[in-house]
Amino acid sequence: MPAGYLIAQIDVSDADAFEEYRKLVPATITAFGGEYLVRGGKQEQLEGNSNPRTVVLRFDSFEKAHEWYHSSDYEKPKAMRQAASKGNVVLVEGV
Repeated sequence: MPAGYLIAQIDVSDADAFEEYRKLVPATITAFGGEYLVRGGKQEQLEGNSNPRTVVLRFDSFEKAHEWYHSSDYEKPKAMRQAASKGNVVLVEGV
């Protein structure tokens, strides 16, 4: 079965609130069998005109990633992230 990948590029506007989000979210990801492939680290903008924070998560399937994103476990942390940042989040099926 193809894996599900959640890719987020986030511009943080409230660093303190975003740090609280970062403390809460890993346990929710683990609970759904997900893992971080990319979380922070060195980044170079090759095209475009912004340099957001990039995160890539891998789940066993597209459906499992979708289930996590819309879960009650992630509801509160997601609201915290959305209040502390702006960005794009996509879910893709991969290999």
